[in-house]
Amino acid sequence: MPQAFTASSEKVYVIPVEDTVEKGLLAFLNRSIKEAETEKADLIVLDINTPGGTVDAASDIGKSITKTDIPIVALVNKKALSAGAYIALNADEIYMTPGSTMGSAAVIDGSSNAADDKAQSYWLSAMKSAAEQNGRDPKYAMAMADKSIELPELDITNKELLTLTPKQAEDVQYSEGTVANLNELLDKLGYENSDVITTKVSWAEHIARFVTNPVVVPILLSIGGLGLVIELYTPTFGLAGSMGIGALLLFFYGHLVAGLAGMEAIIVFIIGIVLLLLELFLPGGILGIIGLGAIFVSFFLTTDNYVQMGVSLIIACAVALGGAFVMMKFFGKRMKTLRKMVLSDSLNTESGYVSNQNRYELIGKEGVTITPLRPSGTVSINDEYIDVVSEGNYLAKDVKVKVMKVEGSRVVVRKVKDLPTEEEVK
Repeated sequence: MPQAFTASSEKVYVIPVEDTVEKGLLAFLNRSIKEAETEKADLIVLDINTPGGTVDAASDIGKSITKTDIPIVALVNKKALSAGAYIALNADEIYMTPGSTMGSAAVIDGSSNAADDKAQSYWLSAMKSAAEQNGRDPKYAMAMADKSIELPELDITNKELLTLTPKQAEDVQYSEGTVANLNELLDKLGYENSDVITTKVSWAEHIARFVTNPVVVPILLSIGGLGLVIELYTPTFGLAGSMGIGALLLFFYGHLVAGLAGMEAIIVFIIGIVLLLLELFLPGGILGIIGLGAIFVSFFLTTDNYVQMGVSLIIACAVALGGAFVMMKFFGKRMKTLRKMVLSDSLNTESGYVSNQNRYELIGKEGVTITPLRPSGTVSINDEYIDVVSEGNYLAKDVKVKVMKVEGSRVVVRKVKDLPTEEEVK
């Protein structure tokens, strides 16, 4: 094991490792280590109190810890379980507080079931490597992740994962000692008069840690998808659409701050949205398909855990489709947005629409032909010239006619027999 550190200067950086281990924590830890390196700190203390988290985030955090030249001490303050135990094992030295625990590092999937053999094998290898690089017996690290390993000296059977108490950790040389708190640790290491800088999570990093949480990701995507689907059933843009867009913007912002997404992911997402909007005006289906593909690709560009993102998108799609089904089935709603793009109304007389003026008041009135009717022509009725058609027969000029019916713009006349013409009246 490394020798106890001695202070050559008075600068110690304390980095809290709290709550769920995810990519947002990785971004915060990377920033803190970089700051410590810039300030030429002599020691970094990881103040660990976490129930664990994702394997990929823990793996990247382990690489960040081992890459820096600054000595790192892990202080297990209450608990370092699962991914937290892996983070502690990557530190140069480990100390624990009374009543704290370290271990229980089984790999589970998104459904809280044991992960597949490939993931288990990788995690066992990672735990073993983390222990070996700092001179620790790897069998205890492996027992934290594999319940089939028996440890008679610790009274551990093959039915449970190893979780070390402070005394057990000292006995198996996984801990350099038990201290009451951070101040006692610094005293023990000779940094009692040091300048202690505790890094704090910024508001942006708080958002990133929340948004990148494996549980939160499918929730945000589901809210985004459901909000936009509901908006399609409303006549104006409102609360549902705002919530949907807000959830998606929060998703991208958090992943951008966490360093998981670059501007290319946002650009691809915007391109997808634009293509979908163009599809509304330029129907054909191709632009819509490409747009949907671009949107899905943009989500995968924000992660290196494609399986987790795939599951999140499946959940979001299921929620969105379920929302659409409920809107149609139980509320009888139709997509208002698409109806604006498609002519679905009919213009008929019953609804009060006419293509031109109907002259029903002419029915029964009499007039004189101004032009011959072959069978159409012009008739004078009450000094008004009206275009008419005869019932089929040719009628000469100056023939007395009577309006028999009106069909839209079509006025039908018939010859009036045995009545004097206008000239005869004169």
